This record gives sequence, C-alpha cells and structure tokens, in this order.
Amino acid sequence: MTTTLVTNPEAAGRAGRGPERDTASASVFALAVFEARQLLLQIPLLVFGLLYLAYAGHALFGGDEGMDAYPVLHDVDRATQGGPELFAVALLVCVHRATTLDRRRGLEEQFGVLAMAPARRTLAHALSVVPFAVGMAVLVDVQFAWSALRPGAVGHGSLFELAVAPLTLLLAGALGVLLARVLPHPAAPLLLVVALVFVVSMVPGGLGTHGVAWLWPVVLENGGTPVPGELLGRPAGWHALYLTGFTVLLVCAAMWLAGGRARILKAAAAVALAATVAGVAGQTPGDSAGLRAARQAEADHPAKFQTCVERAGSRYCAYPDWKGWTVDWAAVVHRVRSEAAGAQAGTRLTVRQRIQEVTDLTADATLPISSTPGTVTVGTRWGGNRVPEFAVGVARVLVAGSERASLDMCDARVVTTMWLALATDPTPVDTFRRLRIDDSLSGSGVVRTPDGGSMSVSAQQTAVVRELLREPHDAVAARVKAHWPELVSPHTTTAEAARLLGVRVPKGPDDCPAG
Repeated sequence: MTTTLVTNPEAAGRAGRGPERDTASASVFALAVFEARQLLLQIPLLVFGLLYLAYAGHALFGGDEGMDAYPVLHDVDRATQGGPELFAVALLVCVHRATTLDRRRGLEEQFGVLAMAPARRTLAHALSVVPFAVGMAVLVDVQFAWSALRPGAVGHGSLFELAVAPLTLLLAGALGVLLARVLPHPAAPLLLVVALVFVVSMVPGGLGTHGVAWLWPVVLENGGTPVPGELLGRPAGWHALYLTGFTVLLVCAAMWLAGGRARILKAAAAVALAATVAGVAGQTPGDSAGLRAARQAEADHPAKFQTCVERAGSRYCAYPDWKGWTVDWAAVVHRVRSEAAGAQAGTRLTVRQRIQEVTDLTADATLPISSTPGTVTVGTRWGGNRVPEFAVGVARVLVAGSERASLDMCDARVVTTMWLALATDPTPVDTFRRLRIDDSLSGSGVVRTPDGGSMSVSAQQTAVVRELLREPHDAVAARVKAHWPELVSPHTTTAEAARLLGVRVPKGPDDCPAG
C-alpha cells in the first residue's frame, strides 16, 4: 500500500481541474455549513440573538398605538439598522474564535495535511456567516412589511437601506476572519471594538462629518421630524456598494494571508477594491447644492410641491407621500367645527402641511406660523398627541382667524379654543393633561400646538376648562353656541366666560402668565 501526503494543497489544486475544482467547491460549502451550525451553539450569539429577537418583536407588536400606528416608511427602513449592531459584534467575536480553533488546540499541523488549503478553509469560515445575514434580511423585511401594511403607513422604503443590517453582519464576519489571520489572540476582537469606539470618541463631533460618518457600517440619522423622501439626501446605494466591496476585500485579504494566490482571488480583490473606492467616493461629498436648494424650496413654498383635495368645504394640502392622511385631518376638522357657532362654524379652512428647512435628519422641527386667515398648519407626524395638538390648531384658527392672530390671545378665546379642541375628544380630561407640557391640570401652563410651538393657558383659564370638561357635554355645548359672539371676542375676560358658561368663576387675577 502506498500513502501520499499532500504537502502543497494549492499546487495540488492547480494540477487538477474540472471535477477536482467542483469537489473543492463542494468541500468549502460543506465546511461553511458545518461552521454555521457550530456558530449557532456559541453562547454570545445565542444571548444577543435572543435579545435582538425580543427587540424586533417589540418593534413589531408594541408599536400599534400613537405615532407608531402611522409609520413613515422612509424612516422605518433605516430604523432597522441599529438593532443588529450588538449582534454583529457578537458574530465578530464568535467567527474569530471559530477561525482560530485549530491554532488554539494545536491542530495546525494536522490541518496542514488536508487537501483543503488554508485559504479555502478561510473562505468557508467567511461563508459561515451568510445564513445569519439571510436570517437578518428576513427579519428586517418582516419588520418593514409589518409597518408598510398598517393603514396609516406613508412614504416609500429603500432596498439599499434595508440591506444595511445583513451587510453589517457579513462585514463583521469578514472582519473576524481577517483578524484571526492577523491577530489570533482570543482578546483581539474585543480590543478592536474598544479601539474603534475610542477612535470614534476622539473624532471632533464623533462621526459627525459626512465623509467620516459614512465609513461606519450604520448611519442611522433617525429621531428627527420626518421629511419627504426626496429630501433625505442619504447616499444609501453608494453605502451599500461600499459595505459589499469592503466585505469582499476583507475576505480576499484573509485568504491571501492564508496562502491563497489563485488568479480568481486576485481578480475578486481588484473588483472589490474598485467597488469600495467607488462607494467611498459616492457617499463622501455630502449634500449637493441641488439638494439644498430643493430643501429650501419645499420648506418656503410648499404649495408648489403638494397635492390638495377638497373635503366637506375645506381644502387639505399635503406632500405626495402624506396625501393618505388628509382623511384623518378632515375627521378632526369636522368634529372641532361641529362645536363652533356663528360664521366660524362654516369657515372654509386650508390645512397646509409644512416642513422646516432640512439641515439635520435627527432634529425636531419647529414649523413656521402662518399669517394667512383660515390656514391651519400640520406636520409630518400623526397619531398619539399629534391628533389633539392638531385639534388645538384648528380651534385657534376658527376662534382667532389665523395662527398669527392667535398668538395674542389672553382672554376668553383661550377657553373657547380649548373647549372646541377637547369637547368631542374620547378622553377630554386626560387629553388636556397630555397637551400641557407640565402634564398637570392646575396652574398656568403651556399647551402644545401642531406647528411645534405652544399656546399659553393661565391658571384661571385652566380651571375654567377643567370645570367645563367635567360638565355634561350637551349642556355646555348649548351655552357655547348661545354665547358664541362674546366667547370669541378679545374683550371678554376669562371670568366673564366662566359666568356665561355656567361654571365657577376662578379666584385670582384674570390674566395670562408672564412669558
């Protein structure tokens, strides 16, 4: 019997073609499947995987109320990117550990006699991450689809934004494999993570500059007021290309360090380098002059970019992504106006959606006050507190004539405004409390309005409104309609309004809080 030791697997691989190459590919695939199964048993992946599933489950089933019931899909897509980051770190650690297993157990010499070259074993370890990336892609798509299927969903998601989470896992796996070839010490992954965090913290403003920020796998830019999708200015496509190219480049580098010298490896590395450079170049420049001009134009002249519809005698104008919400706005206008009397009951309103000039996607907007009579401003969020805030906005325009005129209200008109906004609310007292910034029902306070501003309510006005909301609705509504001219007059005091409406006159000076 003759035994042949293969001491140069790469040479043996070059000597054989056809069936041998297919066998080698099948072996790489089989090893990748085996390593993927082994990764599933790693405690860090199990722990962080369960944590992420809990997080994703909460996002799916816990966001069916308030503003979450009205998702903006071009914000939802990038909101899927932050959750997998900790799981990616765990994957980096576990892939590094799996790749260095032969070295840690002193089996390198034994592995060296196998027909599968170290470079192919390295490739198999990198491919073992693919099932996790596929699973993450499925979870991300389910999260997005769940939001997209809600009746209140608006906007359009980006495939490139949804690809970031699975690409981040692939990048973590590639980095783990490369690190195993460069620094096989078990502590290397955690030291690398600490070093990256330190470098990020040392950069002035963190990763605030556009070019530097987009070198990081995940750039969330969320939490701010939603804006039309065409104004986002996020180079999502270039970023996905950068992540893909960089991942392949890291795998090629790890295979080269493991002894790989095949022409296909060199070609793949060249293509990956070109893709990485192109991605970096495409995502670096920042907001173009054309994008800045478009943002300015849509903020200053919204009517040019909006679709308007007529509903029950009023006009509703929204950016194309939000036109489905006009039905909800009209329902609020109808119930508020149904409590009014006189000419105001038939006032033709124009509900105009506004955005602030976009400079930062993480900032909450304060919308401009309209001085046009009969115009009500509404933002790009809906649900939760945004609904009663909009009701306040409608009521103050009915009472004062315009948003600008309502800024000077410090009399019975404040009481009338709050009554109109809350009279037909399902839980008027609780809603009144939530509308106030201090979440109380006593003393002077500030009520939120849909433009991001506020309306002052004195202690006396608060007391009168609180008493009105505790009275039978029909009785108060009859008094409001009977004394409507006095209740919308700037010359009627809060105390006089209380007498007209049949509730206790509050004690103390009849004025508005300072400031």
